[in-house]
Amino acid sequence: MYPVLQRLLCLLTTIVMICEGFYLPGLAPVVYCDKSLNDHKNCKTDLKIFVNRLNSVETVVPYEYHKFDFCVVDEDNSPTENLGQVVFGERIRPSPYKMTFKQEITCQSVCKKEYAHGDKEKVSKLKFLKNGIALNYNHHWIIDNMPITWCYDVENGQKYCSTGFPIGCLVDKDGKQKDACVISNKYSEKNTYYVFNHIDVTITYHSGTNTDWGQEFGWDGGRIVAAKLEPRSIKHSKAGDCSPGLPALGIGADTTDISFNYTYSVTWETNDDIKWSSRWDYILKSMPNTNIQWFSIMNSLVIVLFLSGMVAMIMLRTLHKDIARYNQMDNS
Repeated sequence: MYPVLQRLLCLLTTIVMICEGFYLPGLAPVVYCDKSLNDHKNCKTDLKIFVNRLNSVETVVPYEYHKFDFCVVDEDNSPTENLGQVVFGERIRPSPYKMTFKQEITCQSVCKKEYAHGDKEKVSKLKFLKNGIALNYNHHWIIDNMPITWCYDVENGQKYCSTGFPIGCLVDKDGKQKDACVISNKYSEKNTYYVFNHIDVTITYHSGTNTDWGQEFGWDGGRIVAAKLEPRSIKHSKAGDCSPGLPALGIGADTTDISFNYTYSVTWETNDDIKWSSRWDYILKSMPNTNIQWFSIMNSLVIVLFLSGMVAMIMLRTLHKDIARYNQMDNS
């Protein structure tokens, strides 16, 4: 029996030594650089925004991104999802929102949506969009393997960062601003749906100053350490104008004829105080119930170890009896 235990111990020790330098795909830092270094094999220039399924706290039914009448692209380039993502309902798809490292974008048009009273399909899509706004469905965008967060002020002067942001908001018949409509006095017209058709994206990156990886790219590279956005509802008056003073895009409850554009802007910021390894901290610190529950973790580990020990002892005793029986048969 003891030789068997020694072999098991040696096997476990070998596995631990092999796994000491493990690597998880998608979790390695990605360096982005200017177009001048685009031919560098170790850095990328273009950043892709991926969209996930939309959900709501008011209903249990999630929807894929293309279920709503948003701007879409060919989904043939969708990233491969693992089993866990599929089981938990993740539906990650490419988006038409494109950007290049350190290049500012101002009021870039993505697509235009038109709805007419005589088109039943369009009327149905607009109705579905209004229903999604009423139920407070939320987008979930991803860039560089991390969520793009929507941060806003809450009580006691604190800031809350959410990994999702609403597709719009509703002001009911009584003039009550529901959900995200409370963030601005522009969203105040009774019985009106406001579509957040403009997104201001702010990307923060570490420039690599005084680091080995930064020196490799001549200090022209960067690692993404934060990605935040601000949704707005804008009634565009002319192309390329997304100024804050524009009125909000309100859709009446009975409105069936309307057209509007989806637009976005991108700004870049440098922050060398945030390391790539700690870029999730600002999200976790602002979210509730993120303190590590050490007691629960230790309790679960003890139970797992205890049950594993019981199973191991049963297997060893069974093997020992079988080996003893075979030895007895050979001797006889």
